[in-house]
Amino acid sequence: MKVAAYAAPSATEDLAPLDIERRAVGDNDVLIDIEYCGVCHSDIHTARNDWGGTQYPIVPGHEIIGRVLEVGQDVSEFKAGQLVGVGCMVDSCRHCHSCDEGLEQYCEEGIVATYNSEDPVSGGITQGGYSDKIVVDKDFVLSVSEKLDTKAVAPLLCAGITTYSPLRQWNVKKGDKVGVIGLGGLGHMGVKLAKAMGAHVVMITTSPDKGKDAKRLGADEVLISKDKEAMKQQANSFDFLLNTVPVPHDVNPYVALLKRDSTMVIVGAIAPLPDIHGGGLIMQRKRIAGSLIGGIKETQEMLDFCAEHNIVSDVEMIDMQNINDAYERVINSDVKYRFVIDMKSLAQ
Repeated sequence: MKVAAYAAPSATEDLAPLDIERRAVGDNDVLIDIEYCGVCHSDIHTARNDWGGTQYPIVPGHEIIGRVLEVGQDVSEFKAGQLVGVGCMVDSCRHCHSCDEGLEQYCEEGIVATYNSEDPVSGGITQGGYSDKIVVDKDFVLSVSEKLDTKAVAPLLCAGITTYSPLRQWNVKKGDKVGVIGLGGLGHMGVKLAKAMGAHVVMITTSPDKGKDAKRLGADEVLISKDKEAMKQQANSFDFLLNTVPVPHDVNPYVALLKRDSTMVIVGAIAPLPDIHGGGLIMQRKRIAGSLIGGIKETQEMLDFCAEHNIVSDVEMIDMQNINDAYERVINSDVKYRFVIDMKSLAQ
């Protein structure tokens, strides 16, 4: 079927309208009418080929919320009219150790990303959620609660699970002292989720101006990382650190904040980090780790957790026609804290 979309024609051109082909609904497929799609920094990196390997034209978007229009004959989990979501993956190999353990994001043959992956069903490349409809295998479709503000749910499919997964995997619990480094699209979700898990949450930021907003989001304290005396006072006191900074940076001052046997998890910087001082790790058996989104089961768990605790992202709504301006504002950190596209505007 032919559907309306917005695509990047090349790395240097603005996104513009483009009709794309979606596959017919197969036996295990779900056809979704997209209502909202979040804007992730990964969309921009891919559209502009910052990471290399982008195949053009490319339709970004992997924070998708919509309603089921049609299901295949072997689909019993979803029905027409149901509110559903699609995140960063639309398929995986289904048989490697990671997939067997519900960790499809670490598929040893490589995930089929929602956009810019080889499409194993239709051929060509996958195209994402900046479009009015999408067809997805039922195993990669998620149920979304009607309790929440639907438009603000969209970023949970990436920013939400990116921060929820490490908090769960490292067993953050009531009473733990958790530091969230960086207040942006990821960081603001980290604060909300860690607080809902019962942690004592400290927002760690270079900007004093962000302190008031961090407390509004649920932070118990604000630690200014440029304040060497304040950092020294909190050394060796954190049970867990969630590092959401998206660019290369010196992690050594943050390692000093960790208790013995505690971990800092990197979720933001997909880039080389400057020299890490081994002594800071060795002397108190501290750890630096990484984490990538979450598997389908864990993503559903995250959505259910957010429904239970009334957690959504702070969003600014835009029309599809304003996407190129939104990209520039994301690059300039001029959004609190995620853009979401109202896909009804695509028809304008």
